[in-house]
Amino acid sequence: MTASTMFHRLTADRSGAALLEFALGLPIVLTTGLWAAELTNYAMTNQRLSQIALALADNASRVGEFKGTGFTMLREVDINDVLLAAKQQGTPLNLTGNGRITLSSLENSGGTQRIHWQRCIGAKGGTAYDSHYGKTVKADGVTYDPDAGVNNAATGDNSSEHPGTLAPNGMGENGAQVNAPTDSGVMFVEINYLYTPLVGKGWFTNTRTIRYVASFVVRDNRDYGQVYNPAPTSNRSTCDQYGA
Repeated sequence: MTASTMFHRLTADRSGAALLEFALGLPIVLTTGLWAAELTNYAMTNQRLSQIALALADNASRVGEFKGTGFTMLREVDINDVLLAAKQQGTPLNLTGNGRITLSSLENSGGTQRIHWQRCIGAKGGTAYDSHYGKTVKADGVTYDPDAGVNNAATGDNSSEHPGTLAPNGMGENGAQVNAPTDSGVMFVEINYLYTPLVGKGWFTNTRTIRYVASFVVRDNRDYGQVYNPAPTSNRSTCDQYGA
């Protein structure tokens, strides 16, 4: 077979065309598919965090034990229950392992707004994950007060000595703050979550902190004097504790 004949036979051969086209198109198809998967995962994560924040604020605005005196008594066990529900709802995201949930009671007493108490759950800490909209502090205005809104006296009631923190502008981003109605309260939820890309860091996006907030006005005639902890007592999920 001459060189000329072999060349003509090769140029007429189409048996490998499909394989060649597949090899050329595979990187484009694969890249597009991975990008779509990453975008979908990011969107679903945002939606889940938003729904968890809304559900927690809604649940926290409803719980308590009615004592027959016209008021509902909010207990530590009630708060722990709604935080546990948020943790379970966020299990697919490992929310409490990769993030932090802060539940705040923003209350309005005679026109004075204050963060009366806060409860938290989650292992992440630091400026990126702790509350961005205020915290309960002691009289020095700096030190966190885990006893805000509770009675920790051996006898009597010293809950008034831990009034929480004034919040004259409410809670939330500047220009979009939430305020509690007069002589009522708002359950304000903040979730900060470390998002890790599905495909790999730096391919389509980097790790980032996602933040969502939600709030609901308290639905019942709640006793805002303090958070109660009757026997059998329940551990308080104060914001000086970090754990998943």
